[in-house]
Amino acid sequence: MLEKYIDELYEKNDLDDEKLLYILENIDDKSREYLVDKSHKTRMKTYGNKVFMRGLIEFTNYCKKNCEYCGIQNKNRKADRYRLTYEQIMECAEIGDRLGYKTYVLQGGEDPYFNDERMIEIIKGIKKRFPNNAITLSLGERSYDSYKKMFDAGADRYLLRHETASKELYEWLHPGEVFGDRIKCLYNLKEIGYQFGAGFMVGLPCQTNEDLVKDLRFVKEIEPHMCGIGPFIPQKETSLGEYSSGTLEDTITMLALVRLLLPNVLLPATTALGSIDKVGREKGIKAGGNVVMPNLSPTNVREKYALYDGKICTGDEAAECRKCIERRINNAGFEIAVTRGDNVKWSQENPHVPQYDDKIVDINGILGF
Repeated sequence: MLEKYIDELYEKNDLDDEKLLYILENIDDKSREYLVDKSHKTRMKTYGNKVFMRGLIEFTNYCKKNCEYCGIQNKNRKADRYRLTYEQIMECAEIGDRLGYKTYVLQGGEDPYFNDERMIEIIKGIKKRFPNNAITLSLGERSYDSYKKMFDAGADRYLLRHETASKELYEWLHPGEVFGDRIKCLYNLKEIGYQFGAGFMVGLPCQTNEDLVKDLRFVKEIEPHMCGIGPFIPQKETSLGEYSSGTLEDTITMLALVRLLLPNVLLPATTALGSIDKVGREKGIKAGGNVVMPNLSPTNVREKYALYDGKICTGDEAAECRKCIERRINNAGFEIAVTRGDNVKWSQENPHVPQYDDKIVDINGILGF
């Protein structure tokens, strides 16, 4: 019965909630292998064996919110706060371009210092220097007007993980926040015209399989261009610091199911996956993932962006991260694409946007090998 439901999902790219729940409640190692194989085939049909790299710039760890799972929550007085300057952000972008990244991900807490005026200056500065490179923002909840101003300034994408599609679980994890506000933000991003991303955590405290089915149904209905999925990993200074992490197996299952539900989605194999398993990112890619995000942030601030404990690659220089992740991807049987890496459906709808760059990236030369 399990493989029959997986086959139906593979063929139709949809499945009713009862059958999705049956898969989650009955999957074992053998059936997970079968699911991953179907997910891989779907990914190969839409994206081939290409993996897109994004240069991650974690530019502020200040945050006004108090999400219970997050190490940079406002009430964490032990967090060592920092903000990158405009010049530092531009230097990160310059390094990223030399390393062949055609997308930058500007990620930070919900920091009021980086208001619309400052963000527009940063976006326009990057676009002036690197007009063919894409900018993804991940700055949390903002107003419709704020999102629109940044889009008009040149931002291409926006990632706003919904974290969980269960209202009760969401509002427990986000004290004082309203679940509907988060969902409204996602629909605003979609209406404005961003390539937008949703996403959720796997293995959250009190999360049930029914909650995970809600996540699957939500992303199927909203159809994000990107979907960020990673395991919950506790951070010692939060109220959830004593809980267990989500598992690699459960996260791989959810990645594979999302790939089958949304064949065109951009699906990261996250750093969090690599943090709970030394080959977690490779396993994520084999399960349908096609995006990785090596870090471009200055090494002296990476440990400070402590969303969770045990984060990998905090001490590696940008070029070392680039070389390491490419080697890992190649060893797993995949290839790096030197491209913006837009959602394939979006690319078909916007054929005027250039994808590939003819510059050869001599990573060995950069590293001095």
